[in-house]
Amino acid sequence: MHNPEQRGVEDVDDTAAPRAGRYVPRHATTTPRPRTSPDGPSAPTTAAPVAAEPAAPGGTSRAQWIVLAVLSLAQLMVVLDATIVNIALPTAQQALGFSDENRQWVVTSYALAFGSLLLLGGRLADVLGRKPVFLIGLVGFALASALGGAAQGFGVLIVARALQGAFGAMLAPAALSLLTTTFTEPAARTKAFGIFGGVSGAGGGIGLLLGGLLTEHLSWRWCLYINVLLAVVAVAAGAALLEHRRPTHRPPLDWPGVVTAVLGLVGVVYGLANAEVDGWGAPGTWGFLLAGVLLLVVFCRLQTRVAHPLLPLRVVLDRNRGGSLLAMAVTGAGMFGIFLFLTYYMSATLGYSPVQTGLGFLPMIAAISVAAGVVGSALLPRVGPKPLVPSGLVLAAAGMVLLTRIAADSSYVTVVLPGLVVTGLGLGFLFASAMATATLGVQASDAGVASAMANTAQQIGGSIGTALLSALAGSAAADHLAGLGGAPTPADVVQATLASYHTAFWWSAAIFAVGAVVAGLLLRPGVPQVDPDAAPVIAH
Repeated sequence: MHNPEQRGVEDVDDTAAPRAGRYVPRHATTTPRPRTSPDGPSAPTTAAPVAAEPAAPGGTSRAQWIVLAVLSLAQLMVVLDATIVNIALPTAQQALGFSDENRQWVVTSYALAFGSLLLLGGRLADVLGRKPVFLIGLVGFALASALGGAAQGFGVLIVARALQGAFGAMLAPAALSLLTTTFTEPAARTKAFGIFGGVSGAGGGIGLLLGGLLTEHLSWRWCLYINVLLAVVAVAAGAALLEHRRPTHRPPLDWPGVVTAVLGLVGVVYGLANAEVDGWGAPGTWGFLLAGVLLLVVFCRLQTRVAHPLLPLRVVLDRNRGGSLLAMAVTGAGMFGIFLFLTYYMSATLGYSPVQTGLGFLPMIAAISVAAGVVGSALLPRVGPKPLVPSGLVLAAAGMVLLTRIAADSSYVTVVLPGLVVTGLGLGFLFASAMATATLGVQASDAGVASAMANTAQQIGGSIGTALLSALAGSAAADHLAGLGGAPTPADVVQATLASYHTAFWWSAAIFAVGAVVAGLLLRPGVPQVDPDAAPVIAH
């Protein structure tokens, strides 16, 4: 969602940062515990090493804590957007009159822009400085939100959502970098990251409730306008309090890599979205899919030839990190679909109000938080990620299977709730272990890229998964209506809609199951050892 979900890049001092971690045998006598705190629908906060710039003398001041409040407010904007717009989507669709085939673009346009540009956002902070990139991201995010809130047509809304994602990709890594360099004293840094991570964890739940309240009592447009109000406060305080340090090292930007990666991902997502409208055999479907895949192949080739690649392939080719990143991508694909289709099921089929729909998702958020806390503090330090990542994916698949039981008159408590809780438990297992493992064992110079890739994988997986599931669901609904042999009645339309939801949940279960098998084969047995003084990686 953004799961909802949204992810960060840290600035790393290549000469001072330790290695991100290593695997130790199961019989090791000491096993430091990676710190993990639960996040919202996107992911938990997970430990990973970061080397900060030298702190200014004088210890932690009141101004530093005000800076923390500013950065936390900016983080809240990004996290809120992963869930608040989902709750408003059915009402926005009625107001603007866009089709069921196009509604997924409200989700995928944001996730695609955010995920594909997140690595570039971190590089821009290195080149231009953290403060200017942070402020530009804030202002741009606010203006894009205002544009989306004022949209009178579907096209303007999609452009605004894509701009939100692009500026969010600048804002998120710059905020995390500023936090890292503002708090350099270990005790203060631990407390600061705990607060910052708590905002991330609460943001998903706040977005669900706030989205319901704003949509029901004001307008769906206020789910976007709210970002303007938050940004005004954050920009004013940030401009006055944040320190601008001119970068001493300005690595060149890999623009060919950026262009090929973005165009390749857009081609794949557009091709999948086109399948819902024109079918899988249409030239517009397979043509864009083929072009997208070819561009992504070119991107991978470029990353092996340039001196300063956007994504050093050594980060993703390690078996443990590769397995974890794959799991994060699978999670994004399944989780974004949960929010999209269940939101419409609860609001359109069951007749829930926006507030009731938001409340309906809270048990899943709670299950993610509880499971992530248990895994991060108790299980991961003892058994390592190999049994936990596949187990989480299997649990998520089981939750999807439970959701295939939904009917036009299903009870929330007996049908919807069990599926949400089981899925949430699985996602909690997965987030805590996969996010920790995705950044382990990297070189100091790659630590920021590795943490960004965990977030990028989830966002890109979510955008591709949402497009794929929407296409499959649309085909299922069309096939159901075509098989009736006559003009469909309202009851027939309801059953066709339910058939589309069932198809999406069955395919989500299959994606989770395949991901569990592949992750189980890739991940090595062992327990991760993490630097106890490292700052955590915040997932968005």
